[in-house]
Amino acid sequence: MKNYILGILLTCCISFLYAQETSKQVKPNYQLASKFSPSKLRTMIFSTEVRPNWINYGDKFWYEYTTSSGKKWYLVDPKSRQKSELFDHAEMAARITSIVRNPFDAQHLTLNNLRFMDDENLIRFEVPSTKDTVKSKEEIKKLTNKKDTIKKKTFFFEYNLISKDLKELSDTTKEKAKPYWATFNPDTSRVYYAKNYNLYWMDYANYKKAIQDEKDSTIVENQFTTDGIQYYAWGGDEYSITSGDKKTEDEELKKRKPVRLNWSPNGKYFVLTRKDNRNNPALWVINNVGGKRPTLETYKYLMPGETDSTEVELHLFDTASLKPKQIPVYGFKNQTLSLWSKDRKKENLNGKHYINYWLGNDKEFYIARSSRDLKRIDLLAVGIDGSVRTLVEERANVYLDIQKPTLIHNGSQFIHWSQRDGWGHFYLYDIQGKLLGQITKGEFHCQELTSYNESTGTLYFKANGREKNIDPYYSYYYAINKNGSSIKLLTPGDYDHQVDVSESGAFIIDNFSRVNTVPVSNLYNASGQLIMKLEEADLTQLFAAGYQFPETFKVKAGDGITDLYGVLYKPYDFDSTKTYPIIEYVYPGPQTEAVNKSFGRSMDRIDRLSQMGFIVVSVGNRGGHPARSKWYHTYGYGNLRDYGLEDKKVVAEQLAARHNFIDIDKVGITGHSGGGFMSTAAMLVYPDFFKVAVSGAGNHENNIYNRWWSERHHGVQESITEKGDTTFNYQIQKNTDLAKNLKGKLLIVTGDIDNNVHPANSIRMVEALIKANKRFDFVLLPGQRHAFGDMTEYFFWKMADYFSEHLLGESKQNEVDLMEVNRDKPLKN
Repeated sequence: MKNYILGILLTCCISFLYAQETSKQVKPNYQLASKFSPSKLRTMIFSTEVRPNWINYGDKFWYEYTTSSGKKWYLVDPKSRQKSELFDHAEMAARITSIVRNPFDAQHLTLNNLRFMDDENLIRFEVPSTKDTVKSKEEIKKLTNKKDTIKKKTFFFEYNLISKDLKELSDTTKEKAKPYWATFNPDTSRVYYAKNYNLYWMDYANYKKAIQDEKDSTIVENQFTTDGIQYYAWGGDEYSITSGDKKTEDEELKKRKPVRLNWSPNGKYFVLTRKDNRNNPALWVINNVGGKRPTLETYKYLMPGETDSTEVELHLFDTASLKPKQIPVYGFKNQTLSLWSKDRKKENLNGKHYINYWLGNDKEFYIARSSRDLKRIDLLAVGIDGSVRTLVEERANVYLDIQKPTLIHNGSQFIHWSQRDGWGHFYLYDIQGKLLGQITKGEFHCQELTSYNESTGTLYFKANGREKNIDPYYSYYYAINKNGSSIKLLTPGDYDHQVDVSESGAFIIDNFSRVNTVPVSNLYNASGQLIMKLEEADLTQLFAAGYQFPETFKVKAGDGITDLYGVLYKPYDFDSTKTYPIIEYVYPGPQTEAVNKSFGRSMDRIDRLSQMGFIVVSVGNRGGHPARSKWYHTYGYGNLRDYGLEDKKVVAEQLAARHNFIDIDKVGITGHSGGGFMSTAAMLVYPDFFKVAVSGAGNHENNIYNRWWSERHHGVQESITEKGDTTFNYQIQKNTDLAKNLKGKLLIVTGDIDNNVHPANSIRMVEALIKANKRFDFVLLPGQRHAFGDMTEYFFWKMADYFSEHLLGESKQNEVDLMEVNRDKPLKN
């Protein structure tokens, strides 16, 4: 009897403990995650920033802003501190309705392609309708099905802001869009372009014909280069993808294409580069679903360490003869040339046509010359007589970055950006290359120089990391004298500040927020004085759906010294008595870090995954973001596979130590592209720590990823023989080398026509895992490029299933239909 009673008590205790344990278990919440799909977010998040349209390059601007009450258009005059609606929206809706005969109201007004005219009292816009009309002759010419001649009519309007007169315009008065291929010379007498890999020009009269009808047989074209061929062109084959369809390719050759010409201010010269890529290796993808027959796409693609047999050429054309003169700018084997243009300003306009002037004067222009290993960069002055002189030399043992210099004092001085002291800063030089002084200094990173005020000698620039006890990635806007004195913060506040500046530099629009604040947009003057508050984003619908802001955090890197900054996302139905698996969303950089700093729409990828029942975190790592010290940015140089993994591991450990709701025995990791590479690497380098990974479009073998990214961030060894021959050697560790280490659950996903990270990266990873006799999962997305296109939503739910199955022990993997997607789509035939 005693043993019987003890048995009952023991059974009760076990049942009680099991019930307690079961109550702590989290079940996947498909319904909550589906509430925040991209399509649903579009009905809950509207405008989050003011995007100014500066009127005729002046200080006045207009913008449109959408809230849950609809869209409105505003006009702002900063000098008079006036903000007003462009028009009475209810009255405009009524007047448009009476003309278009489609009903509109103030809340649902649709105005497309709104723009100001040269007369700033006039605006024009377009309104769609459901009225049938016949397509134009030009449109009918382009049709493959000549019977498809009916379209929905678009109405064209002009509105006078002063008289409030609304006038319907005939579609024949519609301004013809400038052809994308047209490049004007400074006096706009000629238009230049590329065709069949060579250079052409036509005069303005023929250009006007081309605007009316691209295929007008009376257009007179003037060809002035004749030796351009595919992969050694004067223009028109930047990407030059061939599909194997000869008819299509022949048609493509006949099309006019843009060519980037940098013009001298007097219009007598232009410059461009040319490179012979014929012997560079090709790469291929097969599109199995793009048409009746699978098609082969061929494109040039240099991989790291491969031989590049030719050098980039710099050619100067005299417009009198239109004969090229090659300028000898050789300094390094396989060097890169950066040709700079003047900033886009009103002075570059001739009438309505923008002229692309070179950075310089009538006698010389300025470019950068970078070595293949990017450890040497020269700032050069190139004369129209063919002379070349070096203004600045930058040298380092790791890769260098370069920015376009800013010419000041009528071109007698320039402001140069450099990381020579370990931080990005501005330096003042004279035009002979003499250093006059360092302008900014200290442990912070200067980003973009937005403007320079000649009368006051003031620089205006973006920077981060200067404000103490604030996330160093938050961007701020500053002013400083060119002698380095009187630095002033113009956009204060513990937020990330994204600014837009008028051409004069007199006014600043500051869009600021954090991941856990509502975005706000304010207008300031160049002294940092608040002119007016513009907008605060309307997130009422989002919060009504149950949205909650994520949390920011700071932890230490694997060295116990370096601060790392991250964001933690909880399920909106979070229960502190339960324990949750943790998933890290990763992207290692080094050109950026995938850690949100301001409020955005990332919840379709990160927030939404957490709603399934996970703690999801994103955090930086040493070797990631370029906007910290050069030491931080180049930490992974020479170790591009493993450099960030330790930090990802210790971050999860530190967070679990802080929060008892994190189950450190259930750690997942996911990412796309570099994040796909990193998530797989984490599973193989720390196989007993990371349990589940979903790897999207990963560059698992960086020896077959593009040369620019791989050699830049990992490094390439340049060797020079006694004879003076230069070769490049590239060695890097790959994920495939560690396939034997896999212990957890791994899902690899790629698009089959990814021409960025070639699908061979994933397929070779698959092969290595098969040869290592590992169980894993693989999904090939047909017809998809690097970003997965219209299969992104399918991928999300496949990822959600995978993590739910292997971290929560339950999923809908056995159900055939993705009901979370199907119920949001109307049924069609």
